[in-house]
Amino acid sequence: MLIARLIADPVNLETRLDRATAALEREGMRVAVAQMLDFCGDVLEIGLPEGDAAALRAILDEHFAPADLLVSEREMAVPDLFVSDMDSTMIGQECIDELADFAGFKERVAAITERAMQGELDFASALAERVGLLAGLSEETIATCLTERIRPMEGARTLVSTLKAKGCRTVLVTGGFHHFADPVAEEIGFEHVVGNRLAVADGKLTGTLAGAITDSSVKERVLREEAATIGPDATSLAAGDGANDIPMLRAATWGLAYRAKPKAREAADGWIDRGDLTAVLELLGVLHEEWVSG
Repeated sequence: MLIARLIADPVNLETRLDRATAALEREGMRVAVAQMLDFCGDVLEIGLPEGDAAALRAILDEHFAPADLLVSEREMAVPDLFVSDMDSTMIGQECIDELADFAGFKERVAAITERAMQGELDFASALAERVGLLAGLSEETIATCLTERIRPMEGARTLVSTLKAKGCRTVLVTGGFHHFADPVAEEIGFEHVVGNRLAVADGKLTGTLAGAITDSSVKERVLREEAATIGPDATSLAAGDGANDIPMLRAATWGLAYRAKPKAREAADGWIDRGDLTAVLELLGVLHEEWVSG
């Protein structure tokens, strides 16, 4: 069984559905049901008795983009665990790029960040290079950057608050820094945070990290360990946007790519390309009246 839920522009929706259905049938995938969900009129659900999930995503993407989409081999529901990336996923910025602006290196650091997120550079070495450029920056600058530059992504608080209200454990795991992630997690509502720590001496950044690096393998491990703590049948949802999120997205029951880089989007079970983060709740089937404002 394959289930796809998507939110797309309603203009010519039926025509595009007919074309997508024909394309699926040419690939040997029969559509058994296609209907707008009664509890959420914007969500189109398509059910297939069998088929290839990647091929289904590709065909729906071709006919409905830009859209919000999730493809699953099981019934969709609120997960037991939600693990999310922070930068450009739960917040609208890349913290290290904004911090580098205060040191006069934003363009250089942002270029490295982009290549790392695209999967073109080794994450650990790219992180070390960028952190090294911050040496000598006052620790107080972090608080200034946080206040002036860092903002939650639209819908982030409602998404996390609603999932928590329904019994889902929420974890923020980031290749960024606890100096940012801890207050961001408190503001949005995450229960636990995993991230990197900037080393500080005499009130200034040393240009190094304190402790081990939180990289893609750590993100995956956190998701697996948190799920195992809940129980053997725990369902998990992961959200991210870059190459270092791919192992986590693949390990989750449902991996969602949020406004993501191509490699992360390709690896995910679905993506949010059109709406804000509350689209995740719609795809999971959470009634609007059950949403909790953050």
